[in-house]
Amino acid sequence: MSGRGEGPPPRGGPLWGLLCVAVLLLLSVCEAKAAAAAEAADAVVETYDRYYHYEELSARLHFLARKYPHVANLSSVGRSVEGRELWVMRITENPGAAAELPGKPKFKYVGNMHGDETVSRQVLVYLAEHLLDRYGEDARVTRLVRTTDIYIMPSMNPDGFERSAEGDCAGRAGGRENARNRDLNRSFPDQFDAIDVPLEDIPEVEAVMRWILEKRFVLSGNLHGGTVVASYPFDDSAGHAPQGQYSRAADDDLFVYLARTYADHNPIMRTGKPNCPEDPSETFEHGITNGARWYDVSGGMQDFNYLKGNCLEITMELSCCKYPKASKLRSEWDNNRESLLAYMEKVHIGVRGYVKDAKNGTALPDALISVEGISHNLTTGQFGDYYRLLLPGTYNITARAQGYVPVTVQGMQVVEGKAIELNFTLTVPGEDGLSNITTPTSNASPTNSTPTTSASPNTTTGLETGQAPTATEGPNVTAEPEHVPIQPQDFRHHHYSDMELFLLRYSTDYPAIARHYSVGKSVENRELYVMEISDNPGVHEQGEPEFKYVANMHGNEVVGRELLLNLIEYLCRNYGTDPEVTQLVNDTRIHIMPSMNPDGYEMAQEGDVKGYVGRNNSNNIDLNRNFPDRFGSIAEPRQPETIAVMNWIKSHPFVLSANLHGGSLVVNYPYDNNGGSNSTSPDDSVFKMVSLAYSRANPVMHKGHPCEELYPNEYFKEGITNGAQWYSVPGGMQDWNYVNTNCFEVTIELGCVKYPPAKELPVYWEQNRRSLLEFIHQVHRGVKGMVMDSKDGTGIPNATISIKEVNHTVTTSKDGEYWRLLVPKTYTLTASARGYTPVTVYATVLPEGVEKVDFRLTRVRPAVMDPLEEDFHAFIKGLSSERGLDQLVQSIATTKSSSLRYRRYKELSEFLRGLTLNFPNITHLHSLGQSWEVRTIWALEISNKPEESEPDKPKIRFVGGIHGNAPVGTELLLEFAATLCLNYGKNPAITKLINRTRIIILPSINPDGRELAQEKQCTSTEGLTNAHHKDLDTDFFGNASKHFTKPQPETQAVMGLILQKGFTLSVALDGGSVLVTYPYNKPVQPVENEDTLKYLASVYANNHPKMHQGHAGCPNNQVNYPGGVLRAAEWHSHLGSMKDFSVDFGHCPEITVYTSCCLFPAADQLPTLWAENRKSLFSMLVEVHKGIRGIVKDRSGKPIIGAMIILNRGVKVFTGEGGYFHALLAPGSHSIEALAEGYQQHLDQHHSASSIIIELEMDNHLFGLPREFVVATAAASMTALIITACIIWCVCAAKSDPQKDGFHRLRQHRDDYEEEIRLASMGSKKSLLGHEFQDESESEEETLYANKL
Repeated sequence: MSGRGEGPPPRGGPLWGLLCVAVLLLLSVCEAKAAAAAEAADAVVETYDRYYHYEELSARLHFLARKYPHVANLSSVGRSVEGRELWVMRITENPGAAAELPGKPKFKYVGNMHGDETVSRQVLVYLAEHLLDRYGEDARVTRLVRTTDIYIMPSMNPDGFERSAEGDCAGRAGGRENARNRDLNRSFPDQFDAIDVPLEDIPEVEAVMRWILEKRFVLSGNLHGGTVVASYPFDDSAGHAPQGQYSRAADDDLFVYLARTYADHNPIMRTGKPNCPEDPSETFEHGITNGARWYDVSGGMQDFNYLKGNCLEITMELSCCKYPKASKLRSEWDNNRESLLAYMEKVHIGVRGYVKDAKNGTALPDALISVEGISHNLTTGQFGDYYRLLLPGTYNITARAQGYVPVTVQGMQVVEGKAIELNFTLTVPGEDGLSNITTPTSNASPTNSTPTTSASPNTTTGLETGQAPTATEGPNVTAEPEHVPIQPQDFRHHHYSDMELFLLRYSTDYPAIARHYSVGKSVENRELYVMEISDNPGVHEQGEPEFKYVANMHGNEVVGRELLLNLIEYLCRNYGTDPEVTQLVNDTRIHIMPSMNPDGYEMAQEGDVKGYVGRNNSNNIDLNRNFPDRFGSIAEPRQPETIAVMNWIKSHPFVLSANLHGGSLVVNYPYDNNGGSNSTSPDDSVFKMVSLAYSRANPVMHKGHPCEELYPNEYFKEGITNGAQWYSVPGGMQDWNYVNTNCFEVTIELGCVKYPPAKELPVYWEQNRRSLLEFIHQVHRGVKGMVMDSKDGTGIPNATISIKEVNHTVTTSKDGEYWRLLVPKTYTLTASARGYTPVTVYATVLPEGVEKVDFRLTRVRPAVMDPLEEDFHAFIKGLSSERGLDQLVQSIATTKSSSLRYRRYKELSEFLRGLTLNFPNITHLHSLGQSWEVRTIWALEISNKPEESEPDKPKIRFVGGIHGNAPVGTELLLEFAATLCLNYGKNPAITKLINRTRIIILPSINPDGRELAQEKQCTSTEGLTNAHHKDLDTDFFGNASKHFTKPQPETQAVMGLILQKGFTLSVALDGGSVLVTYPYNKPVQPVENEDTLKYLASVYANNHPKMHQGHAGCPNNQVNYPGGVLRAAEWHSHLGSMKDFSVDFGHCPEITVYTSCCLFPAADQLPTLWAENRKSLFSMLVEVHKGIRGIVKDRSGKPIIGAMIILNRGVKVFTGEGGYFHALLAPGSHSIEALAEGYQQHLDQHHSASSIIIELEMDNHLFGLPREFVVATAAASMTALIITACIIWCVCAAKSDPQKDGFHRLRQHRDDYEEEIRLASMGSKKSLLGHEFQDESESEEETLYANKL
């Protein structure tokens, strides 16, 4: 019977009930008080008398975003040199759901650009609080927030701020520049000078530039300190006179007005006499000045905003003292509050509206808006929206778009106050009807992405409703000559070497947009080249879809190969001059693989019409029948070309793709194989849409009768077909893309002849060039967005986006991005992720463009974290993002490359001692034991408390030199240790990692072997073993292994460290290849947590520039390994490996990294190897903070040591000191079972995520009842039994003669007793010993001993 809820209540039930009720009431009161206290602590009342340093600023902004989620959203636009976030608070109605919808002009304030000019930093925090606190209560604030998209960046230079000193008015204490000593306001592109500053020195400027160009702000303020004045463009002049040279912008009158708006509302600024101690005689008329007239500044941010960003910006100097005492902050806020609000309101003056296509009403982004007499134009946004700030007056305004007839509105009257709405509709030359303009009488802002375009009867142009303007009334219509793009000129067949040079040439000639790389090698060792074309090659940009073209999969189908080379030339040569090409390259990351089967191509012959020579690869395998199939296995072994392309596809968030073939003329879409069932995919309508986009631009293809001479009966309606309805293809690439990735792929047959003569290639280009471009455009259809954690705004990887109307899901990238192609329609979208509550929204996909829909998911069981834990959680997530580790690596100071060299034992020991002497507070050197030749096995601990036991911190082990002939790992670990120590206290990210991690580095565990090994010996085994000729990686055996040989002293030393347990992760570095292996080395050992082990290995490989490609390129091994990851037994199967011992006996996952093909490469290769591996090594420091960690305790709060944590009913870890446990797990949901002797079992389900903290409370009950109650009841029962037994004995004793009865009983049983003794004495020694030493485990030693007896 259960002890809960069944059977009659125990005695004293009412009393127990009253007691339980009282306890529950007490607990609820305590919880309520605790919650109130926590809320009160979080909601600190603003006192205006203290500065917020980075940690406090971050916590404060996070608090505001959580408190006001309906109007506030916090995000980071990038990181500083030292890894601090550049926080931006977005304030507007529905900042998540309403992301990027038109109708609200974007405004921004940026503060603390110079780190020691600090008033702006605090004033902008106060402004954010002011707007959020008064939203819904103050009419002015409410109107601003509802009608404006406001962005506030309190600190653009957080590193400089941390080095500044309070009270430093003149800026002599430092902190003005960033951590690389760069003045951020001298580092932007300049109209008169070339600003030669390496981007790696100014990540803050790079991030803000990207932000400005992406957001298309309308108005901005840059807040500084050092005097009191509003300065406006231009900041410098062509002659660069130091001062006194007025540098007039085209909008000079408008800038003066805007600067006066700020100055007039500031009681000190408007006097024009700041009376600053540094220059008490300095004055500014009306409190404003032209920037260059004051003093010349090249590379300033306000000029960049105006010239490049569509945005008007002025610079406000807020106080004479750059870093005044905190007691002055309230008065500074009072002086600037009204100015800040009044200036923001000016974003709503002038003219605003939309530019659209007259025929179908679609938006025209990047259309040009010009005002006669003002030589400064701006462009429309993605929805065709524009905002043109103008002073009251009469203007002639023109809208132009490439390929459309421009329209000019004469005599447009701009009045004081709110902006006039002026919409344009443009026509292409030759279309019926003329262009139109509308000026609605209502100035209400549009509330959706399809604003009204109906004409108003009160239009200022004098047009009647619906009347088209003519040449004599209304706008002037003038046609402009169309731009003619440059076409390829050199048409020929490119063999492999020719193609290789072609790609090298264009990537060299156009490095700003072109990068060529290889994804692997063919059977005959030819590179599988890809050309990437993007405005930021080599980088995935948030929100930008990735697209690919693949050709020449069948080696004798060559037209696609040549067309893609033509396309590369076309895109490169027309970028920057042709609007369509420029937009495609700026908005899309395009990957082009001209040849997937270069071996087959070299066998094929020109003139082949419908043959097979060269179709297959060098192993005679058809690559388009070699991919995993959804209906059955593929018999042929997976080919290196197939493996390489699969790895490539999985490593990029491709959205759309085409595979170019030959032999017919049609676009073929999934499914290619139907398995005898329906061949229609769930996205049939999408596939038809993108297929028709290609075929309709190719008139010959669109007719549907492609090869009448070869195949007279073949017909494809509109030039497209379902693959399986044409003919079934098992193992095809397009189906694999759709079923296994987020990428939609079609197959395009480009012509009836497979290998046509070179003279016909110009015709193929002319027929297909428009189609190739139109198909790329299709990647910008449907919906896209982010799936984010509602608490910290970080992206959620591997979240699922499902469409109610379409039975096919896509998943988010590692940064939480998604793209979902859809046909125009209204859809029900749901975003879900393990551990989060799903969110469902409705989205309408328009005929043109992509709809942006972001999701913010809330955790089902949100972890309770203090602010520091929450900040560290966000920090780890940030490092795990797309460029997080890249930014970390760029920000660290490293030793000179010349310091990388091979060190023998003596120098290695001195180096380690040097680290402990120079960095005593974070290092401790341990001796684990000695080698055969009495060399010490060193272990270096790096932590902020290296000699203290800190069970709550994850513990990571790095091991090198297990094979003395592979010393690269040793040198990499020494460099790693030096980098960590040198950056501690200087680099915030490194400092955080060291403070929160216990790092143990064993640089060389086989020092004897290392002494024997020789440099530049790539395959020599000299030094592989220790001095006793033992391979140490075959010497790790536990007690249960039946291995009775005494371990080597080196092995014993390391085993002792492993058996201390407490390690979360171990990384061993070896040599001889370029890959990562995971347990087990044992040939037949099942791997219970293979997903996790493989995941950890993949993290290392994916952060290595070569390893993840899967082909090491080693002379002794040409095999491809998918992702560069392999189970150890498949690489080198043996017993006694260190990684197997670590998993089985240390309960710690270990991976082995093979760092280079050569075991002992030349020393001059070490800098390159360090550059290749350092990001991966840091990724392990990040990864060790993920998984699931927690504490096991009983209900009284006492920690339980030695409790067993069983993960997914297989993997076991044990709680250590303080009851802490930590287990690394692959992303996903996992079952957790906790067992401890004397406690009730606990079973739960948890989601593996970065730095999740969970508490598993062990129930201190027996039989479902409190232990104390059970023990007391048992004691009372035993007492009652003893008393009863005594009473019975006394009664029986009184009725009998004990003496007589005793002799009688003895005689009665004497014979039996003697027989029992005799039988027992006959037992053999063997049986006695066997019983005495019986054990469940079998022992050869025990059996031998028993047999001797």
